[in-house]
Amino acid sequence: MDSSNKLFDYNIFLIGFMGTGKSTIAGELKKKLGMERMEMDDMIVQKQGMPITDIFAKYGEAYFRDLESNTLIELQNQRRTIVSCGGGVVIRSENTEHMKKSGHVVLLTAKPETIYERVKDSDSRPILNNNMNVEYISGLLEKRRAFYEAAADISIATDGKSADQICEEIISKLLALDNAE
Repeated sequence: MDSSNKLFDYNIFLIGFMGTGKSTIAGELKKKLGMERMEMDDMIVQKQGMPITDIFAKYGEAYFRDLESNTLIELQNQRRTIVSCGGGVVIRSENTEHMKKSGHVVLLTAKPETIYERVKDSDSRPILNNNMNVEYISGLLEKRRAFYEAAADISIATDGKSADQICEEIISKLLALDNAE
């Protein structure tokens, strides 16, 4: 797949609710496109020296959201990086602006049932702790939907698709977007 290696000279930000496949797809896109890959949450964990659940517990959600914003500002100096964003990054509209300054925003979506199946065995999701059920996920998803849709340059449903299919869809939609600009 060498022909696609220099397709995108900007960052690709993967956004979406937890369990929509951001980390998996970031890894696949890295292989296909030969770009750098970054997990926003991992970056924050490294810098803070503590897991996200501890950051939430010790400093609260607002502090964590500040860390996300600062990370996005730092990323404006980078190019050709696939960034898997935290699920709540779009809650702040300035974060969308930060992302669009250095790249395109790809929204990955999935039905609440799909998300539940993907995250039910995880205990590292502070927003879901003690609320691991389809109804709760559905409600939170609905609250965030407008934010996700407002931020997205393109949107891809991930239900019932392989990582390869999702990546091909992202690449073709980004190429169409670039050609239209």
